Amino acid sequence: MSTVYIGIGSNLGDRKVNCLRALEELNIRGLRVSRVSSQYETEPWGVKDQPGFINMAVEAHTGLTPVEVLRVIKEIEKSLGRRETRRWGPRIIDIDILLYDDRVVDETGLTIPHPHMHERDFVLRPLSEIAPDAVHPLLKKTVSELLSEVRG
Repeated sequence: MSTVYIGIGSNLGDRKVNCLRALEELNIRGLRVSRVSSQYETEPWGVKDQPGFINMAVEAHTGLTPVEVLRVIKEIEKSLGRRETRRWGPRIIDIDILLYDDRVVDETGLTIPHPHMHERDFVLRPLSEIAPDAVHPLLKKTVSELLSEVRG
């Protein structure tokens, strides 16, 4: 079984419920959730003119490959009502693979570790709650170290 860390966010509708529904769907679809962070109210990143987000992080164990996890995540987003909009725009649900074991994946449509996670407090703060010692396989720093650098 592999360990995967997943970020979940929402800034449309009932944001907290949207995140919890995504969490339930992960469990149903082949990811055994073992740890869940608190939900954090966060400011939008990238496109500022939109509602605030609820963000959280999840640790799960799975026999699925990274590509299969991505497929499951996209299915969950669609089932919860996500529609493609402008990049970094408002969304009912956003689910991202942050880390998958210590693997580095760079394929069309899939980059692990998440390419911007080390720049984003809204990713690192909930992730540090459940996995402070997880190591970014490219930067060779723990989540706690990355969070302290972002908060600078």
